[in-house]
Amino acid sequence: MESELNKHMALYQAIFRRSELLLGEEAMCRIGEKRVIIFGVGGVGSWCAESLVRSGIKHLTIVDSDRVCITNINRQLMATTKTVGQVKVDALKERLLSINPSAEINALQQIFTAETAESFDIGSYDYIIDAIDSLKDKALLILMATQTDAKFYSSMGAALKLDPTRIKTAEFWKVQGDPLARALRKHFKRDGKYPGHKFQCVYSDELLENKMPIDPDDKGNGSIVHITAIFGFMLAALVIQDIR
Repeated sequence: MESELNKHMALYQAIFRRSELLLGEEAMCRIGEKRVIIFGVGGVGSWCAESLVRSGIKHLTIVDSDRVCITNINRQLMATTKTVGQVKVDALKERLLSINPSAEINALQQIFTAETAESFDIGSYDYIIDAIDSLKDKALLILMATQTDAKFYSSMGAALKLDPTRIKTAEFWKVQGDPLARALRKHFKRDGKYPGHKFQCVYSDELLENKMPIDPDDKGNGSIVHITAIFGFMLAALVIQDIR
């Protein structure tokens, strides 16, 4: 048993040697102790999860109700022709464990809604990441997450964008040029319910138009991986920078 533990420890140290050189031993220990939950592991959330695990996060919960479909392949980490039809969180968990076999990855094939919100016990996490598309569910997560002691970070819309140099971070109420942020602020003002504290968002003020008609069976807007991945990486960066 002890030899197996030593084996896992040696593997962990080897995997994260370059990260430790940059961040230091104490920071890496802190990173390994933190608990993170990501809601939505599509084009943004999947890359956030990968970046966190490659950076030393060992306790990660990933939440998404969908299965991989063919239209996910152009931008989602775990989506390939071999994983089409698989549960997204299960396919992503397999990928993450291939990076760090000693990580504790909790894969929940669920959706965050008013009916399920309490079941996630979000207050037990150190960091909560929002990569949800649904306006109603996103607004609820923002309200609930900002009532906890956890650090909370949110992704605004990553579709209809091509220029990576326009991706940035800002406090939610200062986000400009993003339709999703604007819709959320309108939602909060209409209901008279507001986030419990300020929080950082990843967003871009670029807004292009679809050049082809939207497929009625796949109503999503056009998107591309170098944008969605950067959104995810920037969310992960906010977590790691805060921990260190």
